[in-house]
Amino acid sequence: MIYVCVPAHNEAQTIGVLLWKTRKVLGAFERDYRIVVHDDASDDGTREVLQRYRRALPLTILESDRRIGYSESVERMLRFVTEEASYPKRDCVVVMQGDFSESPEHIVPLVKTLEGGADIVAGAVSNPVEGAGWGRRVVRWLVARFLGRALGSAPVGDPLVGLRAYRVIVLKKALRDLPEGSRLVRSEGWAANVELLGRLAPHARRIAEISFDVRYDLQTRRSRFRPWATFLGLMRLPESLWSPPGPEAA
Repeated sequence: MIYVCVPAHNEAQTIGVLLWKTRKVLGAFERDYRIVVHDDASDDGTREVLQRYRRALPLTILESDRRIGYSESVERMLRFVTEEASYPKRDCVVVMQGDFSESPEHIVPLVKTLEGGADIVAGAVSNPVEGAGWGRRVVRWLVARFLGRALGSAPVGDPLVGLRAYRVIVLKKALRDLPEGSRLVRSEGWAANVELLGRLAPHARRIAEISFDVRYDLQTRRSRFRPWATFLGLMRLPESLWSPPGPEAA
């Protein structure tokens, strides 16, 4: 089973088209799938759009009445999937954005790489400059300059990207090792993507990375990316995430 998890806040203009294209892509891929959307207190009609697709798609909608933010939205969906998945060693989760900057077509190569033996497949942006805006370019340059491949247990080239595939058993192991009541990820935005990768990587035998193009020009709403807040969030990440890789996870 492929679980496609989409965090959504005020994505009424794109979420329906995104869901329908995901259905088309995964239908042609001929794999069982379920789409899980977390509607984070949207007030622009996102909830109503999602309800219209409930009968036509294998869709689960999670909701929050108050805004909880990107990282908690993602974590709620990941926890939901770990409870629902029947075959955690075989089932996988793909996390992608609801603003159409990431295409459903990227799901197939991510899953194929996972089926080839990886436990985590991380996306890497191949066109980080085009349409990205100065803030994204600066943060990417700073990360490449000062952090590089320093994420000890996950030596990937682009740890900022949220588009990834995870084998469910990796999530189960990471959540199992958390102290009771603890969050898996506390950072927000791109920093949350780095933290999540760092938390899950020690439980993965192999991590792969594939490149794709992002389409910031397809965003219909104003970007929520905050360069300075993102960089500060990266600097506040626990030192343990940057340690050298230890023995291979069991």
